[in-house]
Amino acid sequence: MLELVKRAVKNHFALLIFCAATIVSAAAAGGYHLVKEIPVSGDGSWDYLTIDPDAHRLYVSHQTQVEVLDLDSEQPVGKVTDLNGVHGIAIASKLGRGFITNGQSSTVTIFDLKTLKHLGEVPAGKSPDGVLYDPTSGRVFAFNHHGDNVTVFGASDGKIAGTIELGGEPEFPVNDEKGSVWVNVEDKSTLIRIDAQSLQVTGRWPTAPCKEPASMAIDRERRRLFVGCGNQLMAVADADSGKIIATLPIGPHVDATAFDPATGLIFNANNGTVTIIHQDSADQYSVVETVTTKYKANTLAVDRKTQKVYLPSATVEGPRPTPENPRPVITRVPGTFKILVLDK
Repeated sequence: MLELVKRAVKNHFALLIFCAATIVSAAAAGGYHLVKEIPVSGDGSWDYLTIDPDAHRLYVSHQTQVEVLDLDSEQPVGKVTDLNGVHGIAIASKLGRGFITNGQSSTVTIFDLKTLKHLGEVPAGKSPDGVLYDPTSGRVFAFNHHGDNVTVFGASDGKIAGTIELGGEPEFPVNDEKGSVWVNVEDKSTLIRIDAQSLQVTGRWPTAPCKEPASMAIDRERRRLFVGCGNQLMAVADADSGKIIATLPIGPHVDATAFDPATGLIFNANNGTVTIIHQDSADQYSVVETVTTKYKANTLAVDRKTQKVYLPSATVEGPRPTPENPRPVITRVPGTFKILVLDK
């Protein structure tokens, strides 16, 4: 009997330690919530956000302009104007240049990071969307969503280096800063790898069971890609083989995914929520929490300095999506544009 009592006490103590460790781990990984809303002037739609870690600035697409916020004060400090259907923003800090895709005029604007003035315009394909600066090759890749191709040009001189045919609608690009660029092709549910120097496609893989991949982030150290999918999944892919290693549930209409290597957290911006997933190991992942945000706040950027999460939003009027009407006509109320801030 005494031995049974000792064993029971020992097991109970072990269980307490396990539960305490689980609670501490969950508290460290989770607990995000809306802490602030930053009012921003101007009206219209939005898309990508990009952070310049060197200047600690946030660049926010806003239809005809890009809003620039200082992340130390979390206040607007300027804007890049005279744009036309802004989608993506890429930053080349060492060159002092930024690059903005104009979806409606099919061009890429080159601007000065200090003055925010235009330095030039580069012709792209039809409806450029995502854009990426690759420091290894010194090139900018503009992904033309309705052109089914990529326009590539020199970051320092704006000269066209070539066009890469993809055979489908490209969405979100990432790179490994070692010479490879990846992009998901939304309408073909395909992942494509590109050699940044030769401009050749070096890999083409299906993303099934992920359908309509719309967003992507990369873990450069472990060579993993995190792909946000239209069928409410996040897929984890091996960057070298394209093999889908894991899938996890997320919310609807994801349009941005970000990875923070310091915390091992992956953030998926859905329509009205952010699904946060933890990288337990290179091949093991777990959903930490789902944070409620605002309707249509489905893009984001994560500040690796503070671990804060930023999402664009505005007051939206109109019906919510239904299976019968998945894309209802909505109205963004003038004067309500803002940046939502999530923190622990």
